[in-house]
Amino acid sequence: MTIGVLQLEIGIHDAMSLKDKRRVVKSIKDRIAHGHNVSIAEVGALDEHRRSIIGMAMVSNDSKYVEGALSKLVDFVRSVPQVDLIDYQIELM
Repeated sequence: MTIGVLQLEIGIHDAMSLKDKRRVVKSIKDRIAHGHNVSIAEVGALDEHRRSIIGMAMVSNDSKYVEGALSKLVDFVRSVPQVDLIDYQIELM
């Protein structure tokens, strides 16, 4: 069994309030959760309106599948025009 964990740090363009930030983060979380079999939550920078840390986890019996799927999620977040990907970490256990 392989557990994959992805942590993303993103910068949010034009967020003037926590409400603006939450709208963008919710949109990203909903789009990822709808199309992929991952657990996802905002796990850090909760009170900062221009930055967010999002965590995702996935379980499978194939480590290459997990690593590939999490890498595709990184690519997806890079393509979201409202945010900049600041940093990410993929960890397989």
